[in-house]
Amino acid sequence: MTYCLSINVERGLVFCSDSRTNAGMDSIGTYSKMHTFAWGGERVFVLLSAGNLATTQAVVKKMYRDVEQALVPNLITATSMSEAADYIGMISTQLQRQQASRDTANTNFEATFIFGGQMGDSPPETFMIYPQGNYIHESGEHPFLQIGETKYGKPILDRIIKRDIDLERAARCALVSMNSTIRSNVTVGPPVELLIYERDSLTEGRRLFLTEDDPFAKLISEKWNESLILALENLPKFPWEDAEAETSEFKLALLRQKHDL
Repeated sequence: MTYCLSINVERGLVFCSDSRTNAGMDSIGTYSKMHTFAWGGERVFVLLSAGNLATTQAVVKKMYRDVEQALVPNLITATSMSEAADYIGMISTQLQRQQASRDTANTNFEATFIFGGQMGDSPPETFMIYPQGNYIHESGEHPFLQIGETKYGKPILDRIIKRDIDLERAARCALVSMNSTIRSNVTVGPPVELLIYERDSLTEGRRLFLTEDDPFAKLISEKWNESLILALENLPKFPWEDAEAETSEFKLALLRQKHDL
């Protein structure tokens, strides 16, 4: 299993991914699921992958090779983000069919991708590309996308992520979402990769590689845990708790009064 997410806000894009892959308890590995393709000042793309590792690696390899060999279409010839997303979906479905035709063990070769970036003066966009090759945008109300083990990290995104949120705050929210998922599911694990892209910069942005022992990652986790405990303590009391507290305070006052006498 894996967990990847993207956030699209007014100031730019955030991408976050774990690095754990597994094919059973005896076959657990670490592979980067975040891939960048950048032509400075012209276009920047980020691809996050989930699903069959052979498929995702083959898709990324072909994307690089098509550019190197000037095969059409490729990421440079695409005239829009949606055209680039169509291109990736086409590659993915073709490779899935090829691998399935050679398979004798009923292996699932499906792969899902989050694809985002910016081309020239066009606004940044993000897409979720399904195994069938079709795709969707993020919604205006909830401007984020998730693939893989999504349920543990979604509540914080639903509550916090809006289009006008500050870019760095959105990035910290992405790390909290990832941290919650890692704590709840052993199939998702570090190192965690985080990429923060500033709108209209047309550069690769700021990229962090956070290991399990990384001081910043550990501090994020500790502060989030402390905040959750404090928030729980500050929730309103049940009516009977207040009544019991008042009774206890009254009894204590009487005991003090008797003691003074």
